[in-house]
Amino acid sequence: MTRRPSIGETIRRQRELSQVSMRQFADMAGISNPYLSQIERGLREPSERVLEAIAESLETSADALYEQAGIVVEDGSETAAARAAIEADPALTPRQRRTLLEVYDALLGSGPAPRQRKRRSAPAPGAAEAGADAEYEGR
Repeated sequence: MTRRPSIGETIRRQRELSQVSMRQFADMAGISNPYLSQIERGLREPSERVLEAIAESLETSADALYEQAGIVVEDGSETAAARAAIEADPALTPRQRRTLLEVYDALLGSGPAPRQRKRRSAPAPGAAEAGADAEYEGR
């Protein structure tokens, strides 16, 4: 059985196939050279935003990188199946079903954010602090 490469190994392989140095690639993706090195060596996992920037620099998609690394991107079908199983369980009373579904939804809401397909622009560095300072000074 062959081992699938990690997301970092996949990124490194794609960068090397593009014949781009680590420093150039970090600049293209808008991340620091040490951070890219840590991602490629598997010491850090890139955030969704960083992975999107890396994928764009490689002229591919984040989903394609995940697929090459053997990482399954959940599409929500598992959640629907779990909800259906809870709703169909004859051993549960209607009240127990509602309660279990509420707990299930709360747990899903407190876990890692689901992958988003839309691109969002990150706020400018210090923007949150500047807004908070302006609000405070306005009082």
